[in-house]
Amino acid sequence: MPRGRYSLHDPHDHTPLAEEHFHCAPGPSGWRYVSQLTAPSGDPAGSVDLALDDLGRPIRLELHASGWQVRGAALDGVTWVRTDPTGAHATEGNVRAHAFTGTSPAFLVATARLLHLTPDASATRVRLVAFTDPVLAPRTLDQSWALITRETHATDNGPLTVEEYQVTALDTGEQHAVHLSGDVILSAPGIELEDLESPPSAFA
Repeated sequence: MPRGRYSLHDPHDHTPLAEEHFHCAPGPSGWRYVSQLTAPSGDPAGSVDLALDDLGRPIRLELHASGWQVRGAALDGVTWVRTDPTGAHATEGNVRAHAFTGTSPAFLVATARLLHLTPDASATRVRLVAFTDPVLAPRTLDQSWALITRETHATDNGPLTVEEYQVTALDTGEQHAVHLSGDVILSAPGIELEDLESPPSAFA
């Protein structure tokens, strides 16, 4: 069960946004990721709880940030309920999309898991619903993902397979790289792996 800490920052000006303390693990029915976020001030900044089935589809999502809450799942595309900080108002949403995304590294692992790409395959288009900080506002976006390389490196804990993905935002054409090993993001825009207490889990 990988357990560790990511630092999150603005990918453009590198302003620190939060630290995300996480643990994750594959299970008999898929994969689960749980984290707590801490603001640069040291105050709690929210949480992430994401569970995938064995095909990589989100069967349960719960996000908290700035008093807002989102609960979602893959249902007729993706469906969610967003609740305001007072708890008095809840709005439902549904989009014909494949999965969810957001600032947490969990969503990059989840998208890679969903697509099951191979290095010789062409780029794959995916539609995602992003929940943007600080109030978890939903936004639908389209990306294309391509697996550029898959390399295995020798380490003290045995072989470590690292995958490099090229992710393209289809509305702007902006491209960036995501480096992933198992269920841990090694590097991506706005994300740095600061601490890892155990090796990444390997998906079957």
